[in-house]
Amino acid sequence: MNLPKRDAMLHVIDTLATNYLKGKVRAVRLSVIALLSGGHILLEDIPGLGKTTLALALAKALGLSFGRVQCTSDLLPTDITGLSIFNREENRFIFIPGPVFNNVVLVDEINRAMPKTQSALLEAMEERRVTVEGTTHQLPEPFLVIATQNPVEQVGTYPLPESQLDRFMVRSGIGYPPDVIEKAIIKGGSIRDGIKTLAPLVTADDIQVARQTVKESIYLSDKVVDYIYAIVAATRSHGAIASGISTRGGIGMAEAAKAHAYLEGRDYVIPEDVKAIAAPVGAHRLILTMENENLDKGELLRAVLNTIAVPMA
Repeated sequence: MNLPKRDAMLHVIDTLATNYLKGKVRAVRLSVIALLSGGHILLEDIPGLGKTTLALALAKALGLSFGRVQCTSDLLPTDITGLSIFNREENRFIFIPGPVFNNVVLVDEINRAMPKTQSALLEAMEERRVTVEGTTHQLPEPFLVIATQNPVEQVGTYPLPESQLDRFMVRSGIGYPPDVIEKAIIKGGSIRDGIKTLAPLVTADDIQVARQTVKESIYLSDKVVDYIYAIVAATRSHGAIASGISTRGGIGMAEAAKAHAYLEGRDYVIPEDVKAIAAPVGAHRLILTMENENLDKGELLRAVLNTIAVPMA
C-alpha cells in the first residue's frame, strides 16, 4: 500500500513526542491530524503544560513560517490581520500584513481577546483569506491556527462564541505527563532553547503531498458516512444536549477520520478511525441544556457513541 509521505509525518510526530513534548503524543498527533485535514486546533488546559511549546515545536519541525498573537483585552482586529498605511514616497496606501499571514499561527490565550477581535479570525480560518478595507488578501498554504486558552481563568476573559468554536476542527487538552517523564522534565528544565535549533524534519512538498493524499486517496465508504451521520443525529436528539453537532462538524469528523486512517497506514476509513477522533472533533460543538451545563462534553459524546451500532465491513 503506497501512502506518500506518511513515514515523514510519522517521523515528525515521533520526534516531537520523544524529544520535545514527552508524554504529549496524543496532542501532537491531533495537531498533525488537523494539519493534514485542513483544520485548526484549540488547546485548552491549565498554564505550564506545554501548549505554546507544542505550537513552536510543530512549526519548526514542519519548516513552516510562524506567527504569534498574544491576546489581550485591548488587541485590535488589525493587530491580527494587518492594516493599510499611507506611503508618502509612493503617494499610495500599502498593506502591512499581520501575523495571520504565516503558515502556523499561534493565537495565545484567545479568550482574552474581545469578541470583535476574535471574529477577525473567522474569515481567515474558514476562507483562508482576510479582507482589509475592501481588499481581499489570500493566506499562505498550508494554514494552521493553533489557539490556546486556560479554562480555569474567568476574570478578564470572553468565552468563544459557538460560531468561533465551530471553526476549530479539533479541541484537545495537553494533560500532565506520566510521573517518570515529568520528573525528567523537571530535572532537565525548559526545552525552549532546544526548539530554536530544531531543524525542519519535512519539506513543504512533503506536507502538500501528504495533505493531497488524505484529501483524495483515502476512501470513505457509504457505511462509514452513515455511521458518522448516526453520531451527528444522535447528538441532536439527546435530552442533555440543546444543540448537537453541525454539518460542518460532521464534515470535520470525516476529514479527521481520513487523516487518522492515513497515519495508521490504511487507504480507507474504518469505524475505529471515527471513534478515535469523535470526541476531539465533536465534543466542543455541543451546546448543553441549562440543567446539564456541568456535564463533561467529551464523556457525554463517548456515551452517545456507545449507543450507536458499529457498521460491519
